[in-house]
Amino acid sequence: MTTEGGASLDSLDWLRSATRRRLDAIPLSTKLLACMLVLLLVGTVGISLSIRQLVSKYLLDKTDTQLSQQAELVYNNVDLLRSKDTNQAAAGPTDYFLQIRNTHNAVVGDVLVPTLKDGVVSMPTLPADGSMGSVELNKPFTTPASVKMNGPSASRATMVAAQAPWRVLALRWVAKVDDSTTNVGGVVYIGLSLSDQIDTVNRLTRYCTMVSIVIVLLGGAIASLLIQQTLTPLKRIEKTAAKIAAGDLSQRVPSAPENTEVGSLAASLNTMLARIERSFHEQEETTEKMKRFVSDASHELRTPLATIHGYSELYAMQRDTPGALERADESIAHIEASSARMTLLVEDLLSLARLDEGRGIDVTQHVQLTGLLADAADDLHALDPDRGITRGIVRLDGGTSGTYLRFEQGDMPQVALKGDGSRLRQVITNIVGNIHRYTPADSPVEIALGVLPASIELGRLSAMASDAASLRRFIEAAEVGQSLRNGMDYAVVRFIDHGPGVPESSQSQIFERFYTADPSRARQKGGTGLGMSIAQSVVKAHRGFICASTSEGGGLTLTVVLPTGTSHVKPEQAGGQEAEGAKAKGRSRPKAKQEKRPKRSRESKDPKQPKQR
Repeated sequence: MTTEGGASLDSLDWLRSATRRRLDAIPLSTKLLACMLVLLLVGTVGISLSIRQLVSKYLLDKTDTQLSQQAELVYNNVDLLRSKDTNQAAAGPTDYFLQIRNTHNAVVGDVLVPTLKDGVVSMPTLPADGSMGSVELNKPFTTPASVKMNGPSASRATMVAAQAPWRVLALRWVAKVDDSTTNVGGVVYIGLSLSDQIDTVNRLTRYCTMVSIVIVLLGGAIASLLIQQTLTPLKRIEKTAAKIAAGDLSQRVPSAPENTEVGSLAASLNTMLARIERSFHEQEETTEKMKRFVSDASHELRTPLATIHGYSELYAMQRDTPGALERADESIAHIEASSARMTLLVEDLLSLARLDEGRGIDVTQHVQLTGLLADAADDLHALDPDRGITRGIVRLDGGTSGTYLRFEQGDMPQVALKGDGSRLRQVITNIVGNIHRYTPADSPVEIALGVLPASIELGRLSAMASDAASLRRFIEAAEVGQSLRNGMDYAVVRFIDHGPGVPESSQSQIFERFYTADPSRARQKGGTGLGMSIAQSVVKAHRGFICASTSEGGGLTLTVVLPTGTSHVKPEQAGGQEAEGAKAKGRSRPKAKQEKRPKRSRESKDPKQPKQR
């Protein structure tokens, strides 16, 4: 029993799943059109049946009213009708039937009998002679017809009318004995054929059916057009998706009003497609960078390994020849230099790997950034004694071409922040090392430090690309933060050289691993090509930002932005503080800063000061 029951349930589930699959395979337009046709059909059939029922009831009530009125007339003239000979009481062409019975329900006579065409007589079927059956007085009832043929044949219309049921009303009638005495005379049956009512209802039903068919067909055609037009955006989405599936990620779904379902879907799909395309391009760039990194790392490691291998073989070949000791010292020196270079390269790679994993850095230390920059300036002066090194302050200034970062000569402010001192020193050392290697020894350099409030979320800088566009966004945020005196304080460090510089198209590439402007990758000036990559990783680990831009007059400017951990008024409170006006701003600043502000304003307007964009 259990097995049979389980098999029945499995068969039922299979049937349901098969039906569901069949339904799912039907196109959406077909489903919508079928639903519209079903709704129209149900609506028209329901309306037609309701009209038929209401009209039938109305006509039946009208017939009952007519019977009651005629019965009253018959009741008033029953003596006259009874005195006539029933065999001679030819009623003539009339729609009414009238039968009189005595007190024992015995038939006295049929007073009125309708006669149709061709001698067809139609009479209601009444209770048997001497009985009332289930008939109640003063309550109309419907009874079938009894048809008699007085001729050889009759038309179909006549027979249909004759076979129509009758509506009959039974009443008591009273006979007068004299002027003062009355006596119950019996029962009167008065009837009216329902042929006209049935013909009216049938004709109305035919009309309703034809109108319903027209409505269903016309509604189906209109619904089909509307559905096709409504689903056109979905078809465009389908075609766009097919093109995207073929590999064209630049395709977008045609826009539509977002207050509609299709418009909202199109907007969501376009946003998703933009993210997918961006992620795909980022993945391609990452893959390309990884391939280039592996190739560059292999090249960088192959060169010292080939040097070590070659000089080792040279030493083995010349070991027994005269003067081998001097040549051995030369080979060992080359081997040692190549080994040192490979060691430095491996250490840099290991440092990058640790930074990528978030290890090897402690950002909880208290770091004096001003001291690190001062040491870097001294180191650069020791490396290049003939180089002019100027220290200064980073200011936010505005000009005809917009707001920019301006260098102002002077003592660097004392700036401290939370970070890893040794890693930040490594960043500054790598930048100074690049200046020493790639710029003329007598070209001037400016090192500047400043603190700027910027209306930008903490940590958002680390997600920005290392290019000039990101620097402009930071400057715009700094302009808003300085005008509203809100946001986070950021330390801005700038190294400005006036060497050969780097083309703008390649400025963001200097932070790529193993990047070099020399296509031969000779490394004649030293370095592993990982210094700026390490600097970028360290700055991002501090939730900061680093980028390269062109110096005014030629050269390269490296800008490092680091959060100091202090903030002004929160952005949501900036509106209230701005409404307070200059008086509130004056109360919020110390007196010493208020006194220095006019001096700064005069300095910013000094035309003799160099402007650094």
